[in-house]
Amino acid sequence: MDRKSEARWNGDLKSGKGTVKLGSGAFEGPYSFLSRFESGTGTNPEELLGAAHAGCFSMALAAALAGAGHTATSVTTTATVHLAKSEAGFSISGIDLVPRGQVPGLSPSEFAKFAEDTKTGCIVSRALSAVPMTLEAQLL
Repeated sequence: MDRKSEARWNGDLKSGKGTVKLGSGAFEGPYSFLSRFESGTGTNPEELLGAAHAGCFSMALAAALAGAGHTATSVTTTATVHLAKSEAGFSISGIDLVPRGQVPGLSPSEFAKFAEDTKTGCIVSRALSAVPMTLEAQLL
């Protein structure tokens, strides 16, 4: 199974503009130096990476819970991707995961354990294993 996305960039780094497009057609949007490194309008690779991570994590956590007999009413994950500048240049310095779940009959500590296992088990987490990640699981 392969998934494709495409990005096009026109111009130089600071004044150029680009677009990103998902192969499924579900999203297409602009990005720029300002949207990536400042506060401009548009998306950026780090935001898209965070969306992918949050989506994968929520699905994986719901699957793990269901596999143990705990059907979640909902699982919502926020992934904050930190972009930091060092002497070597910009890098992704960390990802903060905050899964919030509604799971009838589950204790907060049990939910936290499932979330911790998911942090090392979800597909995107494994792909990003070189990036430090924090986790703050919240049972609603």
